[in-house]
Amino acid sequence: MQIDVNADLGEGADCEEALLQLVSSANIACGYHAGDAHTMRQSLRWARQYGVAAGAHPSFPDRENFGRTRMSLPPEQVYALVREQIDTLAALAAETGISLRHVKPHGMLYNQSAEDPALAAAIARAVRDSDPQLVLVGLAGSVSVQVARQLGLTTCEEVFADRGYQASGALVPRGAPGAIIEEAERAIDQTLSMVCDGRVRAVNGEWVRVNAQSVCLHGDGAHALEFARRLRAAFTAAGVAVHA
Repeated sequence: MQIDVNADLGEGADCEEALLQLVSSANIACGYHAGDAHTMRQSLRWARQYGVAAGAHPSFPDRENFGRTRMSLPPEQVYALVREQIDTLAALAAETGISLRHVKPHGMLYNQSAEDPALAAAIARAVRDSDPQLVLVGLAGSVSVQVARQLGLTTCEEVFADRGYQASGALVPRGAPGAIIEEAERAIDQTLSMVCDGRVRAVNGEWVRVNAQSVCLHGDGAHALEFARRLRAAFTAAGVAVHA
């Protein structure tokens, strides 16, 4: 059994380089919610140095609120802004001597596309037109994954170590009770359940089936690095290999 473990990069967390050595994929901020040309180049160099798959992490244009503001933009505008972010990072990656492997939308762009077919299609078209070999990462079982497959993309279904789930399989919205799992042991138990057993217990107590192909680790928590080490140890103990 194996699993991809991904983390966001280029967002200003102090432990980014150390965290990168514990994951297999990195989602690099492309400037719309965080980062700039310097952080993108540094993130790409680290990804090459540590043998981590590099991907684009495009966002709504929302630096003020870290890409977490709900927006209603025309599909054509979403296509253009996602395409611009992917192409910008891809050009820097080529300068660094590596290729991008995937695209994972950030924040509210990710969450809205998990439920909105038109938004999901705009993102998927941008990915496909930039490079049809790129893998689109989306919430496991979501509309974004379904639409991307319909458009011919390879997808990767993602689960979250430290986020609560609703009975529908959607994440509990940030700010709502149960949205964030603070206890490390509980987050590890949830992750092993999703990876090894294909299910997660929702906040209402129901079991929900999930197809876990990648686990997201948030790098901006107070104990992100410690948690990443403990989760890797738990995977090793359970016989789960970590690969991009």
